[in-house]
Amino acid sequence: MSFSNDKEGKWDSVKRYKLNKMINKLGNITGHGTELVTVYIPPRRPIYDIVSQLKNEAGTASNIKSDLTRNHVQDALSRTVEHLKLYKEPPENGLVIFCGAIPTGKGIGTEKIEIYSVVPPKAVQINLYRCDDHFWIDHLKDMMKDDKVIGILSLDTQEAGFGILTGDRWEVVESLTSGVAGKHRQGGQSARRFERLRDNELNEYYRRVADYAQKIFIDQYDVKGLIIGGPGPTKDGFIREEYLDYRLQNNIISVLDSSYSGSEGVRELIDKVNDQGIMADYRLMEEKKIVKRFISEVYSGKGLGIYGIYDVINSLKNGFADLVIVNDDITVVRVEIKCNKCQNIQEKFIERSELMSLKQEFTSSTCPSCGSQDLELSDQDIIEYLEELSLMSGSRLEVISGKTEEGAQLASLGKIGAILRFKQNNL
Repeated sequence: MSFSNDKEGKWDSVKRYKLNKMINKLGNITGHGTELVTVYIPPRRPIYDIVSQLKNEAGTASNIKSDLTRNHVQDALSRTVEHLKLYKEPPENGLVIFCGAIPTGKGIGTEKIEIYSVVPPKAVQINLYRCDDHFWIDHLKDMMKDDKVIGILSLDTQEAGFGILTGDRWEVVESLTSGVAGKHRQGGQSARRFERLRDNELNEYYRRVADYAQKIFIDQYDVKGLIIGGPGPTKDGFIREEYLDYRLQNNIISVLDSSYSGSEGVRELIDKVNDQGIMADYRLMEEKKIVKRFISEVYSGKGLGIYGIYDVINSLKNGFADLVIVNDDITVVRVEIKCNKCQNIQEKFIERSELMSLKQEFTSSTCPSCGSQDLELSDQDIIEYLEELSLMSGSRLEVISGKTEEGAQLASLGKIGAILRFKQNNL
């Protein structure tokens, strides 16, 4: 199994979904011994150096006492070497290979040698060889993280909200209230004294906001930029008086007006960032635009926005779908039952939790067309199936994070939807 980026080095949402799925799968594998091989190859490391190293490791593996473990390690190393012969030099971002004896669930001795080859989304920074009872996936997981984290600060004189925005998610990290009294409208000396006390309270509040900002945006998340917003002139005075740590003060991306402050203000600022095109290259912003367009089509009455697994699948098969969107946490799988006698094919879409019981029922099933019991059952990840249909029909497929507000909107419509090229009365 191999994963690589396209010619422009871009990683789309489908590639990321598939690679994350593979990483999760590898993370759950435990070998019966130290027989799982992990190799990280930096971009400029000569392939022949790696091949030579692995051949030496294969010689060392002959000293392993357990016959089963020794054979598995040598087979994995041999398979890895053969795979490396496909490359004259490492790809632009380097190469990561996982190879080993994967348990089949049928007991010791039934393991199958499998290899997973990845051209990662970022350059490999380490030269690593490990033979262990698990695959070393942490470095690859780190490469999948969006290294751009933007801080969101929404404040007025009453409250402040602190949020962070990454490639595919946002969250409110903290909020605090000021404790500052409202403006006093009475005259006289008491009014001036009250204003002085209020100014002191505001000053102390701004210092608390700045301290929280440093702890959250520098110490905890190390943000690459900061967006500040809120109602009225409070935010402007806060910036002008330079309460913030200079690292944040010098890294303010944008200052925006909003109707709310605090946690609600963070939410509002995220929407404004999207509407004004700020940070348009962030995945979350792209997902917001995609889902907003889809929801608009669904409720427009034009018939171009559809949802539901069967309608979307039919639109893809008939070439009607222009854009298909699906949540990455969708639990539907495609099941195909094929008759080897008459070639009749049954297609079903079921919840993953129902797959085991279906396989049990399958043992006594017969073909509805010819009555034969010579049937084959196979199952497929629904997103991978959607990718196949999208490639055949020239449609665009987008995988949306199920953890975001947009993912929740799509989940309310069955976690899958499509925008059609033109209206069809009968899909």
